[in-house]
Amino acid sequence: MSKKIDAALKDLKKALNKHAEAVGGRTVSLKKSQRASARVAAAATAYAEAVHAKSGLGNPFADVLEPGLEATTLASLSAERDKLAKSLTGPIETQNAAG
Repeated sequence: MSKKIDAALKDLKKALNKHAEAVGGRTVSLKKSQRASARVAAAATAYAEAVHAKSGLGNPFADVLEPGLEATTLASLSAERDKLAKSLTGPIETQNAAG
């Protein structure tokens, strides 16, 4: 096995173990789980890059489904966010205190 792939695999395993520890307990810390998730994502990316550099093969995680909201819901939320952002970039009305 390639040294770079071996090192990336070791980092990925470590990140997955830390993630399992963070989310597998009775209480789950949001910050810890988010940091652990970010480490897993970074380690998976590094592994995929090492595999691609050595073999030219694509990302082994490309078919992994991402849990969460459906694409249509995300698109709708993004459109709503953009609409709100546009409405906030115009002039801001101010009111004088009458008193």
